[in-house]
Amino acid sequence: MAPLGKKALAIISQSGYQRSGKLVDASLKENDIEVVYAYFNGECSKVEIDRIKDLVQENEADIVLGIGGGKILDTAKAVAYYEKLPVVICPTIASTDAPCSALSVIYTEEGVFDEYLFLPSNPNVVIIDTDVIVKSPVRLTIAGMGDALATYFEARACQASNATSCAGGTMTLAAMALSELCFNTLMTEGRKAKLALEAGVSTEAVDKVIEANTLLSGIGFESGGLAAAHAIHNGLTVMEECHHLYHGEKVAFGTICQLVLENADEDELFEIISFCTELDLPVTLEDMGVEKINPDQIMAVAQAATVEDETIHNMPFEVTAESVYGAILAADAIGRYIKGD
Repeated sequence: MAPLGKKALAIISQSGYQRSGKLVDASLKENDIEVVYAYFNGECSKVEIDRIKDLVQENEADIVLGIGGGKILDTAKAVAYYEKLPVVICPTIASTDAPCSALSVIYTEEGVFDEYLFLPSNPNVVIIDTDVIVKSPVRLTIAGMGDALATYFEARACQASNATSCAGGTMTLAAMALSELCFNTLMTEGRKAKLALEAGVSTEAVDKVIEANTLLSGIGFESGGLAAAHAIHNGLTVMEECHHLYHGEKVAFGTICQLVLENADEDELFEIISFCTELDLPVTLEDMGVEKINPDQIMAVAQAATVEDETIHNMPFEVTAESVYGAILAADAIGRYIKGD
């Protein structure tokens, strides 16, 4: 951070500061960087972004530092963008591809998806310490695998439809190759990484999965594009029963729904559902906390997923709320079948 400025506004949770504050303080002091902490309020919302922008101005900070999970990192990126400052990203978990991407996902104060804020550049610096990630709950890294799982399938759909990528261009061979590498890494290393993390150790498989969750997925989705999986995730945020789930857990189910929408090959669909089941990612509505299926509620999810500007319209065919409604219920049925429920 030293070449970027002399005073950092650090966004961090109170529990995050208790875990990492002394390490951060010592490192910044050693490099003559002053730091002021802003404790995160829990949502990457317009209200929270404005609050922290005010703190940046009041403290005359010249660097924004985000330390924590995806919503903190997205908030840091948004604040830095509006204040025209460099941003340094230090993930303490590997639960999303937020660290490397030029995008912030904005939610309402209640945690409902609001909009995407596309940024003109990626973070100036991203620092990921595997030893820190390993100390985080295993469920978070698995959620990151759920988020990364969508990267290849959404990029594939965008390639088929020649959709404009999140970066504003068309699909490149490099973007598709990175997306496919992300998927292959999850398939070959994901189960091994889960077991190693549950044992509390870092292995080469863990390193590779962290890279897939953050770098490969981050570059893959913004250079490839988003499609149905993330749109269905956004739709699921309207259901209160799903608010306890992490982003990647909802995206994993959204990926299964996308494959159903595409009428994907049975072997491919069943492989993905089995992979998710082994990782304890949700494959049914019950897995996500929906104990009783309410058709009106599912239709509300489908309608939210298919609003005019949603990424679901990057699919290479017309998608309607009715087709998404059917895909959600079919995905749930197939998930129950594979699990033997």
